[in-house]
Amino acid sequence: MTEPIPATTRARLPASVRAMRPKQWVKNVLVAAAPVAAGTLLDPRVALTTLGAFVTFCLASASIYLINDVRDVESDRLHPKKRLRPIAAGELAHSTAVGLSAVTGAASLALGFWIEPLLGVTLAVYWLFQVGYSLFLKNQPIIDLAMVAAGFLLRAIAGGVASGIQLSQWFLLVASFGSLFMVAGKRYSEMRELGPDAGTRASLARYTDSYLRFAWTMACTAVIMSYSLWAFEQSGDSTPWQLPWHAISIAPFTLALMRYAYVVDTGEAGEPEAVVMSDRLLQGLAIAWAVPVAVGVFG
Repeated sequence: MTEPIPATTRARLPASVRAMRPKQWVKNVLVAAAPVAAGTLLDPRVALTTLGAFVTFCLASASIYLINDVRDVESDRLHPKKRLRPIAAGELAHSTAVGLSAVTGAASLALGFWIEPLLGVTLAVYWLFQVGYSLFLKNQPIIDLAMVAAGFLLRAIAGGVASGIQLSQWFLLVASFGSLFMVAGKRYSEMRELGPDAGTRASLARYTDSYLRFAWTMACTAVIMSYSLWAFEQSGDSTPWQLPWHAISIAPFTLALMRYAYVVDTGEAGEPEAVVMSDRLLQGLAIAWAVPVAVGVFG
């Protein structure tokens, strides 16, 4: 039996909504990456399809979170934070969670195919990958990194296919290695926080600190290099006041990655969305990066 969670810790949102993890939907903002990079986000049609893509991924990720929490209910009860999730805490029945997962998954696919067939295909691939990860692959080292990183990458791709934007090689490289950086950093933080033998994630027992550090260091280096090459290429175009705005953005972009890497190294990046929403320095660097990019792209 699960020990009841004290009433003071209960959130005001219904358990069914909290089980869909709305706080983690911030990850789905990645669908705006391609339209921003292409400088088309301010186009009303592109803005509308991007918003639609965001909604579809919120529904799809909610479906996956429900499946994942039903699948991992026993291990979640061993985790200091995950034990508070509605399913692990006994606030939401397994059958109800599975039903909600089916509804949100179907709604996501229906809306995605209605907006753009390729968006629907991307969502279907995302859903299948993540279900496979949740049911079979999450305890396989390296494969689990690849599957979670693929989820981030597919979000970035979805924003492009939803609006018919051609994705550049640099965009795909930044998105791919950026996803790997986030996921490897997440695993490293989990290991630092919980230890490899905590029992909450079997794959952690097969990793070492040095391997995960190698993975996120390699990915971070590749992200900075790919982004810099893209920025230098873009700075060759005519820009406001004849300043290389994209190249200027490299500095805050690199500092933001360094700040996030610092948080990873302290073992506090187990939930990337929580880091983004709470770290004021990281938010400031994000604004410092967004301003020259916005001037360069939309100016």
